[in-house]
Amino acid sequence: MEIYVDIDEPFVAKINADRLHAAVLATLEQTRAGGSSLAVSVTDADTVQELNRQYRGIDAPTDVLSFENTPDPDFPQMPAPDLLGHLGDIVIAYPVAEKQAQAGGHTPMDEVLLLAIHGTLHLLGLDHDTAESKARMWSIQSAVLGQLGLAHVQPTEA
Repeated sequence: MEIYVDIDEPFVAKINADRLHAAVLATLEQTRAGGSSLAVSVTDADTVQELNRQYRGIDAPTDVLSFENTPDPDFPQMPAPDLLGHLGDIVIAYPVAEKQAQAGGHTPMDEVLLLAIHGTLHLLGLDHDTAESKARMWSIQSAVLGQLGLAHVQPTEA
């Protein structure tokens, strides 16, 4: 599995790309997910807000967005050959992660790892829109965090 990590310049010194890679890989191993690749980007809140507005119709920043690699609805029969097996893309807003980390009492890097795990689970089709689906997603998320020595890190979402 290829895991591409892209960190915008202002955040390069704040992010350990190897730990980020390991968190995503641990999530994929925990879920026994297949695929050939996925991408994780760490960027600013304005970029994430624009993506959130464009793709979800919500004109506000958020912590993490996941873009599952699905066929273009206009051309579902024509997957891009170079994207076959690509699970999708995760985009994390570092400034939002930093605020959430402060509220949660852990480091910003720990929050970024949580968000990478969370985003990966979304790419794999998990969600937290019902009590049952949230319990399943949070259980896997907690298992991966524990495996990484981050059991103390909890999502800020109620």
